[in-house]
Amino acid sequence: MKTQTLRNDGLLRFALRLDGVASGGLGVLALLLDLPLGLPRGLVVGLGIFLVAYGIGVFLLGTRPIRPLVAVVVIGNSLWVVDSFLTAFAGWFPVTGFGVFLIVAQAVAVTGFVTLQVLGLRRSA
Repeated sequence: MKTQTLRNDGLLRFALRLDGVASGGLGVLALLLDLPLGLPRGLVVGLGIFLVAYGIGVFLLGTRPIRPLVAVVVIGNSLWVVDSFLTAFAGWFPVTGFGVFLIVAQAVAVTGFVTLQVLGLRRSA
């Protein structure tokens, strides 16, 4: 089976690497800082570990994008955005005002990553 490595994919590579750095960075911050978000610390630590691993993986994917894996990243990022808004506003946790701000801000950033990744996929097709 032929791998679907993409060509003419500068925007896609940039979008994936940016997503990887931002995700990994947010994960490190989640692990190092105990910010008053209103979320259980265990959840934040678990998300921090996930984000560090995810960030590394997405950054590496940005060095050699493969269409099916990029599609998984786009779908996963889209689900992350939906879940972020639910976490901020559905009342699952006693999220603080600062927590809502931070959750929504990172969801908006991830929406930007999704947009760049989709545009990059279209340009490299």
